[in-house]
Amino acid sequence: MSERVLVKTLISKSREELKNSTPQMIDSSILVKGWVRSLRKSKKLSFIMLNDGSTQQSIQVVVEDSIHQYDQISSMITGFCISVRGLLKESQGQGQSVEILAKEITILGGVTAEYPLQKKSTSLEFLREIAHLRPRTNTFGAVFRVRHAICFATHKFFNDHGFFYIHPPITTGSDCEGAGQMFRVTTLNVADPTTLPMINTDTDKNKVDFSKDFYGKETHLTVSGQLEAECMCLGLGSVYSFGPTFRAENSNTPRHLSEFWMIEPEMAFYDLDDTATLAANYIKYLIGYVLDNCDNELKFLEEREDGDKELRERLKSLRYADFKRITYTDAMKILEDAQKNSGADFEFKPFWGCDLQTEHERYLTEKHFAGPVIVTDYPKDIKAFYMKQNDDGKTVRAMDVLVPGVGEIIGGSQREDDYNKLLARIHDMKLEEKDYWWYLDLRKFGSAPHSGFGLGLERAVMYITGISNIRDVIPFPRYSKNAEF
Repeated sequence: MSERVLVKTLISKSREELKNSTPQMIDSSILVKGWVRSLRKSKKLSFIMLNDGSTQQSIQVVVEDSIHQYDQISSMITGFCISVRGLLKESQGQGQSVEILAKEITILGGVTAEYPLQKKSTSLEFLREIAHLRPRTNTFGAVFRVRHAICFATHKFFNDHGFFYIHPPITTGSDCEGAGQMFRVTTLNVADPTTLPMINTDTDKNKVDFSKDFYGKETHLTVSGQLEAECMCLGLGSVYSFGPTFRAENSNTPRHLSEFWMIEPEMAFYDLDDTATLAANYIKYLIGYVLDNCDNELKFLEEREDGDKELRERLKSLRYADFKRITYTDAMKILEDAQKNSGADFEFKPFWGCDLQTEHERYLTEKHFAGPVIVTDYPKDIKAFYMKQNDDGKTVRAMDVLVPGVGEIIGGSQREDDYNKLLARIHDMKLEEKDYWWYLDLRKFGSAPHSGFGLGLERAVMYITGISNIRDVIPFPRYSKNAEF
């Protein structure tokens, strides 16, 4: 009995390969399984377009009326799951090199209600309501295969560069970013406040006593694995984490999720310039890998009704682009001059000390430089406590990688390796020193220069696929007032 063959494997066979094959190879018996995308029926012959999810393209199955239960098979509708055993043939039709002449078809799963995925165009907003069926559509099949390619390329890139893959904890007692927008993890019965253990000292009266909680302290879902990655890199050299992170940020925008995936490399003995070079090379590698391995998916996404018609050209230009580098101070001078003398109409007025907004980032990449830009040395007051301070006392060794079309795609920094400066910064930002005792310890025992950056996987998928809403590049989006599926 023949093993199941992926549609992707069959589609890849070219007409030339078939012409050079023996008749026995051309007529070889194969077994495929998948879902019916469409069916054209006549009295004597039917044509099924079958897809098993392995590729963007479907394979045509030719069904003759001599097959067992032809009437039932030819009456199937979109969504049926079937098994097909037949002969692989050179196709006489357009747009495909091979087709299957069915000898036996078994219905594995029928459609027992009105199938919500019809051939007509369905809005992405509606498809979010049936996210459990989205992977069966052409659009989301393409998106999720590209997402897989980005993930695989990430592991390959860092492995090939000598990095070790690590797994920081999901639950944490410290806030990496210092923003406080975290999800609490607790086993206390918050549904019945009368059962909560309380502190009754004069200073902390009416506060919950988290020493009675599962971990014996207040804990949250992590917003970043960076701090733990620093521990690992200061022993292993170069490491990277790739996992879920969580922000309890009530931002109902096309660019924000409360649960998302982050790639966070951390490198000992790297300064900011080294890290900027690595980040640029990583972005170019991801794009190159997708271009080389997902052309059918990109072509489909490009040709969608509301797709980015220049998607592949945009990616190709970035693949070989020179990433310009400027300081935040120089970037702000460009933006201020643009608003004053060049007629740039920014919603948010640029000034030294403000954070760069998306409109500022896109002006720099699309108007001024017409290409990607790495901005460095930001004001310390708008950056996290762990970033290395410059000698000017005003800026830190931070960087953002900006690309045309979206703005920031990577953020990173050189980490502060001086104990006293780091401790002072923790106090300045009113963080609890006791929560970071182990992080401070790293600066006591063989401190070393080290740097790192973070890339939000979903932001990268958005950029590479041209999909405009972040909720459409993750299988089951989590955001304010939504935790369905």
